[in-house]
Amino acid sequence: MERIEDRTYQFALRIVKMVQAMPRDAASQIMARQVMRSGTSIGANIEEAVAGTSKRDFANKMNIAQKEARETYYWLKLIRDSDIIPSNRIAPLVQEALEITKILSKTVTTARKNLARATQRENDKS
Repeated sequence: MERIEDRTYQFALRIVKMVQAMPRDAASQIMARQVMRSGTSIGANIEEAVAGTSKRDFANKMNIAQKEARETYYWLKLIRDSDIIPSNRIAPLVQEALEITKILSKTVTTARKNLARATQRENDKS
């Protein structure tokens, strides 16, 4: 099974290549900047989460990554539905953004549960 760090890195590369191929008109370039920012920050936030100093830090960074994935999903759908990139060409990226969002959502839920358990154990010791 592919690690989420590797999967989001590959996703970011695909976003960069897509943005490079987008038209140069004003609307396309605004959307290109937005999807470039959010699509490449998913993996960066995951890397920060993995290197986090605490369970709370991990959960917070993964939550940010999940929000960026949702935003990326939005921009990709808008690019698709605006006919900037043909639907059949962008469909795999839209699907990958959705899958990454779902994975990160489950990861955040689990991380928060683990954090709550750890906090409860600490409180029980006091």
